[in-house]
Amino acid sequence: MVLVFFAMDYGPSTMDKKTMNNKVNIKYINHEITDSDILYEDNHLIAVNKRAGDIVQVDDTGDESLDDKVKKYIAQKYNKPNGAFLGVVHRLDRPVSGVILFAKTSKALERINAMFKGREMHKTYYAVVRNRPQPEAGNLVHWLVKNPQKNVTKAHDHEVTGSQRAELNYKLVGELNGYYLIEVDPITGRPHQIRVQLSTLGCPIVGDNKYGYPRGSLRKSISLHARKLQFIHPVKNEPVLIIAPVPKDGFWERFEGMMG
Repeated sequence: MVLVFFAMDYGPSTMDKKTMNNKVNIKYINHEITDSDILYEDNHLIAVNKRAGDIVQVDDTGDESLDDKVKKYIAQKYNKPNGAFLGVVHRLDRPVSGVILFAKTSKALERINAMFKGREMHKTYYAVVRNRPQPEAGNLVHWLVKNPQKNVTKAHDHEVTGSQRAELNYKLVGELNGYYLIEVDPITGRPHQIRVQLSTLGCPIVGDNKYGYPRGSLRKSISLHARKLQFIHPVKNEPVLIIAPVPKDGFWERFEGMMG
């Protein structure tokens, strides 16, 4: 029997629809983790519906990281004055929303890391674009090179020095008022992989001006959502399916009925 977990929708993350000719320096809003953000939790794992704008681990911005906020949530919920163990097993880019999984024990961390490495964790994303993909379904393979100074990844159609192979499957699942919803199943997990591969297809993600969309969003989010995570529980040996509701921002809700 597959265990399916949903969480309540969280607060607004409004998509800017105006053309932005000038740079707007807007600080991300910091939100504490509450019960409504939790998609799944047991003694070994905890999954959170990440807001666009949260960083998974601390970086040079100095902003509070999601893993620190989840540690604080666990410590307060279970009265752990000395803090809680939390292991980061995968990441989502800062402007991306959706399901992200953490390990609450070292045993779970070790096993989940091995499952990610062995491609036993099945992820499904949804992206909104303005260009209809051609073809409407397919498999993309590129070799990616990341520039860490500029935090930008470049896609090549052949192997080059320092590149990593990236592969995903995609299909068009719906259209609404000139926007197209694409379902993406990444086979590999490279930095900025979905963003740069869809851009190379001619379908930059709405709001992702780093990879070819003509303007960014006011909230610095992009229309890429990590919808589902499926795996066999590393301790209980049970199938788990975790589903993340889309942001309530007046934009994403229009597409949720098209999603699996």
